[in-house]
Amino acid sequence: MTAHQAWRFGVVGCGRMGHLHSERLQADGRGQVVALFDESPEAARRLQQEKAASARLCSSFEDLLATEPLDAVVICTPTTAHFDQVHASLARGVHVLCEKPLAESRQRILDLIAAAGRSDRHCMLAYQRRFWWTYRTLRREVRSGQWGPIRAVTSHNVERWQQTIAGTWRDDPAVNVGGFVGDAGSHKIDAVFYVTGLAPVDAWARSQNQGSHVQVNTSVSGRLAGDVLLCMDFIGNAQYLGEDLHIHCEHADLMLRDRKVWIAEGNAVRELTDPEPDSNPDVGFLDLLDGVGKNIAPFDCALPVWDLTAAILQSGEQGTLVEL
Repeated sequence: MTAHQAWRFGVVGCGRMGHLHSERLQADGRGQVVALFDESPEAARRLQQEKAASARLCSSFEDLLATEPLDAVVICTPTTAHFDQVHASLARGVHVLCEKPLAESRQRILDLIAAAGRSDRHCMLAYQRRFWWTYRTLRREVRSGQWGPIRAVTSHNVERWQQTIAGTWRDDPAVNVGGFVGDAGSHKIDAVFYVTGLAPVDAWARSQNQGSHVQVNTSVSGRLAGDVLLCMDFIGNAQYLGEDLHIHCEHADLMLRDRKVWIAEGNAVRELTDPEPDSNPDVGFLDLLDGVGKNIAPFDCALPVWDLTAAILQSGEQGTLVEL
């Protein structure tokens, strides 16, 4: 791949995320969408018309992988399709950017982590918060050590999610394991691990379906390594999109609030004014392909997210504390 050539991508799953990835890849200039597939031909055709006029419309995922030349795929399909599609992509010898969650079972996640480890192709999860300046800045401050050890973590997450899922795969518990927590909530769970570097220890949770087939609202009380208290809530039928993450350290509170990063010391709160650069998974993936960036969302980051999510769901069903 020479400097003037664009990496050639196939996009499978042409819904909202397929549109977003296609737009970002081509806006960057280093990525070109050359092939599209969706179970709905109309969805693929619409993406072609709106974002990728020169892309080839494919009749199947196997047809997409047969595209020549092809360097990478972006997988934006329902979770249960990821396992086979990632394996087929690696067998084809292309790089993989996969939407979360990685797979629908712990064993399948372990299998895909192992497959990525054996391959000489790059495999990245699209955990977008790992690229946002807010979480990168929080991570920098927490990991610097200057504010002392972490004492507690609180995470508040709301979204107008239930209002959008009727009749979609997101309201099918066989496909969307965990409902709001397993789907959009997985980003927020991963953000806790990304910022703190602490592994989950246990969880007690209560969930409500609120009339849907999957869990919509969930509250969690748990612990991270080092006896750090963790409190999280996921409100999937709110009226706006919002998230707060507070890391309470010995000498300061570091907070993501109102899409800004704040620090509190001695009962005084101020905004941090030296943020990390902002990015997104597509730019990060292109940097990785170009050899100018690291893989900050490798497949193995899916495992602690799965483990805590599974503990939350088990606790919600049984009404007991679940140890990991």
